[in-house]
Amino acid sequence: MKLSTVFAAGAVALSLAAAPALMPAPAQAVGCFTGAAAGAVAGHYAHHHAVLGAIGGCIAGHHMHKVQQQRAAAAKANAAAPAATPAPAATPAPAPTPTPTHT
Repeated sequence: MKLSTVFAAGAVALSLAAAPALMPAPAQAVGCFTGAAAGAVAGHYAHHHAVLGAIGGCIAGHHMHKVQQQRAAAAKANAAAPAATPAPAATPAPAPTPTPTHT
């Protein structure tokens, strides 16, 4: 077996082993697209700053989506928790009446 064949096979094996580590992570762009579109339109009408508007809109849209998800999770947690029943109020005992003393 030639040395170049062994080297080529090793390079292919190494590249296939390293491929999963080099894959990009999925983007968390929820809310960014709608915010960027709205920001681009607003930026366009604000003296042709569509790119800056899109960047700001993306940031704002992503933040708004994150807040909405947190509120939904809090509402779901509150709905899942049983309602706390108030403890029954203790009825006050009547005050002892003083006995009259004759002197």
